[in-house]
Amino acid sequence: MQQLTPAGQNLVNDISNRYNLSQAAVVHMLIAVNNGGGTMAQFNCPELGGGGQWMRGGMTMVGDMFNHGLKMTVNNLCNELANALANTQVFPPIPAGSPNSNQWWPGHLGRPFSSGSQNNIRYAVFPGRLAVELNGQVTVYDTLDHNIGGVSQQQGGNTSLTFSSQYGTVAVNSLPVISGPGLPPNQQTNFASPVPISNFQPAQAASIPQNSNTPAADEIITLIEKLTQLHEAGVLSNDEFNAKKAELLGRL
Repeated sequence: MQQLTPAGQNLVNDISNRYNLSQAAVVHMLIAVNNGGGTMAQFNCPELGGGGQWMRGGMTMVGDMFNHGLKMTVNNLCNELANALANTQVFPPIPAGSPNSNQWWPGHLGRPFSSGSQNNIRYAVFPGRLAVELNGQVTVYDTLDHNIGGVSQQQGGNTSLTFSSQYGTVAVNSLPVISGPGLPPNQQTNFASPVPISNFQPAQAASIPQNSNTPAADEIITLIEKLTQLHEAGVLSNDEFNAKKAELLGRL
């Protein structure tokens, strides 16, 4: 279990009794709120419905989305934990800049005007700089002339981060790295690779005559059926299919 100060242990004992939760569940939520800077939390606690998210003054989401009583419990619990973190030394002090510190970014950056965490990634936004921590390693990016309005992570727990600025949605990996290893590139594996046009064989094109005499109607219909099959298989694009179909129909 996470090491706590005596005041932090008293807090956990008190909340555990009042909310009828195990101490481990309270510590899990305490760490989640702490990682979110006291303003948000992303958690996975079986005693509180599994995975969920909390934002102070915003929306609370729990695994059982229609359990409004559970949502209220999570909201009250997280607010109480956030207030305690702001007013009580719950965890033993950790030097600023250390991976396990609430101030995990390099000290010379000062205080961020926005920070948060999603899954195993933490981020903090500073004037001209964006700090990202992944698995204890911190990368500092130059945000150039972007005015960052928010940072988000793709679904699925990968390491792909984007941020919104006056230029729209931008990938964090597109920013220059000032220090640190940078985020690993995210591989897209859920899309089939397109078949190159150069791989098409003449037989695949249904052997459509270009300069022959006008074929019989049933032959044209057969060719259109073959075209349709190629189109449905992804061999022909919409434009190629429509153009060739229009050409064949024009021969009827």
